[in-house]
Amino acid sequence: MTIVETRQRRAGTGRRRETALDAAVTVLVERGYEGTRFKDVAAVSGIAVSTLQVYFGSREDMLVEALLRSTASEVEAMERSASQVADGSWERLSALVDYGLNTPVRAWRMLMEFWGAAAHDDELRRHSETLAARYRAPFADAINAGSRAGDFVPVTDVDAIVDVLIATLDGRMVPTVLALHTQATDAHRGVVHAQLRGVLGVRS
Repeated sequence: MTIVETRQRRAGTGRRRETALDAAVTVLVERGYEGTRFKDVAAVSGIAVSTLQVYFGSREDMLVEALLRSTASEVEAMERSASQVADGSWERLSALVDYGLNTPVRAWRMLMEFWGAAAHDDELRRHSETLAARYRAPFADAINAGSRAGDFVPVTDVDAIVDVLIATLDGRMVPTVLALHTQATDAHRGVVHAQLRGVLGVRS
């Protein structure tokens, strides 16, 4: 059991604790990883610093848990978007891609802050691997399911396809966060879809 899991079990999972985690993400996006302190989260959440310390133990554990929870929520929203598609392997994968292309700026800013800190911290880097695996899974599952159904005939290794797809989606992060692009255009979407159709053997 990890330190974060131990503290979650000790402190419980009530609504007040969730409020603290939401506030931690808000402060992280505004102030950055290094600039986020208990007192800042207390000011946003209305929860005393002493209570936050009981909930999480350390600032780092609070931020890691907040990031894991926030990322899980984003993935669940992406999966819900895909599940609303009535049928069709390509349609479900397209829904995932479209959600990824239009990821909320807040979520991308949060991840950029975390990854920047993780580049200099081995423990945070391990947590970043968990975040990456959680985000990657729906795309891999959709492609593998489509392959089993005979809807996709990948021309190369599925893991490689997923890796490049995630890299493409992540590549939109910096220009979006810096407001160089405010949203995914139809042209961006068309390029990504065309690339996927080609490597998955999907006919137009």
